[in-house]
Formats: sequence, structure tokens, C-alpha cells
Amino acid sequence: MDALSDVLSAVRLTSGAFLDAEFTAPWCVTAQVGPEDCRPAGPLPAHIIAYHYVVTGRLVLMVQGMSPVYVAAGEIVLLSRNDRHALGSAPGLPPEVIDHLVQVPDHPGSPTLRYGGGGEVTRIICGFLGCEVPDNPLIDTLPTVLQFRLDEDGTGTWIAESFHRAVHEFGVGGIGSATVLGRLAELLFIEAVRRYMATLPPGQTGWLAGLRDRSVGRALALVHRQPGREWTAGELASQVGLSRSAFAERFVRLIDMPPMRYLTWWRLQLAASRLREGSRSTAQIAEEVGYGSEAALGRAFKSHFGVTLATWRRRR
Repeated sequence: MDALSDVLSAVRLTSGAFLDAEFTAPWCVTAQVGPEDCRPAGPLPAHIIAYHYVVTGRLVLMVQGMSPVYVAAGEIVLLSRNDRHALGSAPGLPPEVIDHLVQVPDHPGSPTLRYGGGGEVTRIICGFLGCEVPDNPLIDTLPTVLQFRLDEDGTGTWIAESFHRAVHEFGVGGIGSATVLGRLAELLFIEAVRRYMATLPPGQTGWLAGLRDRSVGRALALVHRQPGREWTAGELASQVGLSRSAFAERFVRLIDMPPMRYLTWWRLQLAASRLREGSRSTAQIAEEVGYGSEAALGRAFKSHFGVTLATWRRRR
């Protein structure tokens, strides 16, 4: 398994689709995923990624401090940090708060929203992705907004076709359609990350840039595959064919933390993930992730997450 897959597996994405909205021009509304949107999918995640998929028509997404993002039918936009934003038929329109207009059906089906001035129709599906770990280096690396077409190339065509069918089922209240749409959204997020990673220019820094670097990427893969091994910076440097100082400098420049601190971070993410699974004892988890004892893991875990191992497991 590669380091990107490792991190995605450890953070355990959750997902949900919560609104089928239809707008008619002119229109402009404020938007942000809130706790009430996440509750049907489970506990409130520590980090939320919002997404909007344009089924028909077009819209403009506006985030403070950014240029307007124009989104056409067949495109999806993901807001990596769930920033408050506005959606509208054109830039410059005053955004309205219209949460009270959402219609929740009495029978099984998706909540709906209908709003606007009667002109050109735009239909969108709103949803979210979430993870329980707030300090995810992958998400920290991503830009505020990711935008792409589902059927832009052959690699995403089957996801696009499946997503389109799930959108139709969601719109007519098909049984399980929200769950299917959520799972497909997770695949779309992974595809978006892969596409973004391919566009990174030379000299870019961050976790994805480190993953793409030959030496740092190999070191990340080694740490992820064998987290319980007693790694040292010198041994990792030897494994990737660099001196210790050259390796440390390159790792810090790209990942923004020393190799041993990253190893500690990754071990704690694994511990948090395995505590959620509930199938292992804390002593077993401590051994698997490279801590000599349950007590040592407990001290590091509480220092990092602010809660004990038992509290974390109980809350999950």
C-alpha cells in the first residue's frame, strides 16, 4: 500500500449527501456544512470537507479572499476546510440565508430546497466528507477549493456514471441512495487528490509534494509500512541513499517537520484509528505502533489529542 492510501485508510473518511437544491436566476445564498447536516451520517467529524455537484445549469462559488469560481454542469467543487461561502447565479449579488426554506419530507427521501427569481435553472447536490483526525497533513496540503469534471478523462468515467445514477436515485428518494452517493463522494475526493497531486509544480512543498519526491516519498512509504520498527533518522537516510543531514533537510523542507516527529504523528494516527475499531486491546495497539508499553502510548496520546486512550475509544 502506498503512503497516500495509508493516510486515507487511517483517517477513515465518513460522508453524506444532505440536500437536493434547485435555484432559478437570479439567486445567491450563503452556505457551510453544519452539525445538523452531519448528524444523519453519525457523530460530528473533527474535520469537514464540503462539496457541491452541479447536476444542471451553472453557478458561481465565492469564498472571501478568493476570485469567483465558475462551476458548470457535470463539475464538482470541494471546499477542503469547509469555509463559509456563497453560491449564486452571478458574482456581486447579495447572499441570502435561506436554511429555513429546506423541506424535509415525511416519507423516505432527500431534503429539498427550491429558491430563486424564476430564470435559468441550476440544480445541485450538496454533501460532505469528514474525518475524526483534525491535524491531517493531506488535508492541510490541499487548496481551499478543488474543482474538476467527473468525466474529464477515462480514469474517472466509471465514477462519473455511477455518481450520476446515484444522484438520480437521491433525487427521487431511492432507498440507500444517500449512502451510495456518500461512498462515491469518497472515491471522487481521492480522484481529486490524485489529479491535484499530478499538477503540483516543481518546488512545491507540503505532504503531497513530499510523497512525490523520490527520497522523501520512499521514506514515507517505509514509515507507513513498518510503523512499529525502531526507526532512526540515520537509518531512514541510509535506506533512501542520502546522508543524514541531507535527508533531514529535504524532509523538513517538504513535510515541514523532522522525520522522527512525523513518525510519532503517524503512530498516533494509527493508534487512534485502531482504537475506533475496538478489536484490539490498548496494549496490543501500543506494541503494533511502536510504543514499548501501554503507559508510554497513553502519555503520548494524551499529549497530542488532549484525551486519554479510554476516553477516545469511548467517544468513538
